[in-house]
Amino acid sequence: MRHPFLLAGTLVVLASAAVAAAPREADTQRALRDAERANSDQKAAQRDAADRANRAAAKAMRLAHERIEAAARLRQAEASTADAAARIDALAQRRRDAEQRVQARAAALQPLLPLIERLSLYPAETLLAVPAPPDQALRGILVLQGLARQMEVEAEALRRDQADLDAATAALEQETPRLADAEAAQKAEADALDQQIAATRDDQAAAEAEANQAASQAALAASRMETLRSALASLEAQRKADEAKAREQARQAEKEKHTAEAAQARKREAIAARPSGTGTIAAGAGPHGQLQPPVIGVVVRGWGEQTDSGPATGLSYHAPPGARVISPCGGRVVFAEPFRSYGLLLIVDCGGGYHVVLAGFDRLDVKPGQSVLAGEPVGVMPNWEPGSTAKRPALYVELRRDGTPVNPAPWLRPAS
Repeated sequence: MRHPFLLAGTLVVLASAAVAAAPREADTQRALRDAERANSDQKAAQRDAADRANRAAAKAMRLAHERIEAAARLRQAEASTADAAARIDALAQRRRDAEQRVQARAAALQPLLPLIERLSLYPAETLLAVPAPPDQALRGILVLQGLARQMEVEAEALRRDQADLDAATAALEQETPRLADAEAAQKAEADALDQQIAATRDDQAAAEAEANQAASQAALAASRMETLRSALASLEAQRKADEAKAREQARQAEKEKHTAEAAQARKREAIAARPSGTGTIAAGAGPHGQLQPPVIGVVVRGWGEQTDSGPATGLSYHAPPGARVISPCGGRVVFAEPFRSYGLLLIVDCGGGYHVVLAGFDRLDVKPGQSVLAGEPVGVMPNWEPGSTAKRPALYVELRRDGTPVNPAPWLRPAS
């Protein structure tokens, strides 16, 4: 039997230990609750961030579709401008042709005018002033009669040419206000679209900032290349490097259980692996009108036509003054910089190894790394004066597969 004092001591020790353990258990439970609350807060923050990202993506998509609709309205106004400009060009050319004919006939008649005037005023005196045998005088009279009839024909032709010139001038004067109205309607639609573009630019999603920055750096490196094919090869090499880097970052983040970082890295990997947006060309697809015409206008140089540097490897469009250019495909902007003799150059990765190359801009409205939908506005062409003889600006369009030009015509749907 244990000693009473020893038992009492043991009980005191146990009681003291229990009293000491109680605060530690409370601390542990409090720490557990704090950890659970922090974990819950973190999950709520992640859900909130995901919701914000989804709302931002939905808003970006809605704004993109609004820009496409605005661009479609603008293209209707541009079609009216193009029609009026074509009529102005035709009338101006008709007037120039009439002026040339009038000047040519007037120059031909000029040396004969003094003789004609004298004969009309003093026919007998003129003939008597030149002594000649009767037979020669008779021949002279017959020649003069023939000349008079020819002069009547020339005079009548001159009157017709002058009437044509006057009609062309009058028609040109009537057409000019119609062109002004069409240009005013085009400008109103263009201003509305520019406001949308400016608002969207101010509201760029932060989620794409890193990808856009990487794309801008890649575009800057490509701009130093000597040829377009080298630039595309540089962009493709950088894309593969970005994809590999993002894949490695995702693998490392998943290994370290950093879910949010892994998700972001996987997103960057997907962006690098293929362009986003609708309307992209699938790998192995054949040409059947997947691409939209980039501008309202007419093709003035087709694929394979002879140029100063050899057969054309693209299409060239004439468009109305200040026409808006849209992206022919959905995809990702990989280049939007000045490049060599092309001027402002835009390259959109359409997927499937295909890139659309556009040149001839006065202004670009997109940046490298930006996702675009088919039909979304990407830039503006220069202005020009309808009816003038100055060289008109043209939009150059190339389609390249794995860096090699292919005929874009079968890929482009007919203009509506």
